Amino acid sequence: MTRCYNFCAGPASLPESVLQIARDDMLDWHGKGLSLMEMSHRSPEVVGVAEHAEQTLRNLLGISDDYAVLFLQGGASTQFSAVPLNLLGDKGRADYVNTGEWSKKAIAEGQRYGEVNVVATAKDTNFTTIPPQQSWQLGADPAYLHYIGNETIGGVEFFWTPQVHVPLVVDMSSTILSRPINVADYGVIYAGAQKNIGPAGLTLVIVRRDLLGRAHPLCPAMLNWKIAADNDSMYNTPPTFALYLAALVFDWLVEQGGLTAMEVVNRRKAQKLYSAINGSGFYSNPVELASRSLMNVPFILANADLDKQFLQESEAAGLLNLKGHRSVGGMRASIYNAVSEAAVDALIAFMQDFEQRNG
Repeated sequence: MTRCYNFCAGPASLPESVLQIARDDMLDWHGKGLSLMEMSHRSPEVVGVAEHAEQTLRNLLGISDDYAVLFLQGGASTQFSAVPLNLLGDKGRADYVNTGEWSKKAIAEGQRYGEVNVVATAKDTNFTTIPPQQSWQLGADPAYLHYIGNETIGGVEFFWTPQVHVPLVVDMSSTILSRPINVADYGVIYAGAQKNIGPAGLTLVIVRRDLLGRAHPLCPAMLNWKIAADNDSMYNTPPTFALYLAALVFDWLVEQGGLTAMEVVNRRKAQKLYSAINGSGFYSNPVELASRSLMNVPFILANADLDKQFLQESEAAGLLNLKGHRSVGGMRASIYNAVSEAAVDALIAFMQDFEQRNG
C-alpha cells in the first residue's frame, strides 16, 4: 500500500515506523495476549509505559526535576481555562499577547476568571507579524504572561523568548519537539499532542513545581495541576493508547538524533517551501519574514478562482489536507516532524507544475 503525504494541521502525520509498531502491538502487546489499550492504567505495564514516556521526554527537552510533567486530557483549549484557574491567585490579573486566532481564544477564556491585560496585538497587520517586545504595555504585577508560541492558523511563530519578571506561560502545541528550547525560561509549557507528540486525546503540561498549589478553590479537580502531579497524571483513567503512541514517538525522536537534529531537518524543509513560494509570482505568503512558522506554512494563489482546482488536483496527486483554515482561506501546508523531506519536495514539484499549467 502506498501512503499519501499528509499536510494536515492536526491531527497530523505520525512516523510510519511508529504506526507499524502500533499495528504489530494492536492485538498482542509484548506477548501479554491483549492490547495495551485494554489493560488497566494501574497495571505495571501501563505505568511502565507512562514512566518511560516521561523520562524520554525529560531527556529530549532537558526538563529538570524542578518541573512536573503531566499527561492530561482535554486538549490545549482546556488549558486556556486551567491556566488562570491555577495561576491567577489573589492577584486576579494576567498579561496576554494577541497574535492570532488561538491567542483570541485564550484571552476570551482568561477573561472568565479575572482581569486580562492584552499587552500587544497584531490585529493592525491582520496577524501577520509579532509585535516587538519593546512595544508591549506590560501590566502592573500580573500573575503571569501568556502567549501562543506558534499560531497554527496564521503561520506566525515566536523565535525569541519574552523577557518578563513573572511566570511565562506558553502554548507550544504546534512547535514543541520541533527544535530545542530552554524549559527553564518558562513557568508553564502546555501542548496538545496532535501535532508533534502523538494522536489527539493527550495533552502535555510542563509546570514548574513552585507554581503548583495555587489553584482557585473552585478549580475543578480535573483541571488542578497539583492534583494531577500528586497522582502521577492518573487521578482518573488517562488516555492510555495515546500515551503509548506518544512514548513511541519520543523513542523515534531519539533515533533521529534528538531535537537538534530535528531542527536541522525542519529548517531545511521550511526553507525549501518558503523559497518556492518567494520565487513565484503565483503563490505568496503574507507573514513577515522573521516570524514565518517552521511548522505551518500558509500560502495564497494569485487567482483565488483556482483554489478548488488546486485542492482537487493536489489530493489526486496524493498530497492531502492542504486547504487553509476556514477563517483565513487559501492553502496551508503543515510540515511537522513526521512530514518527510520527500513530502515537501513532492509538494513543491506539484506547485511548480500547477503554476506552469495555470499561471
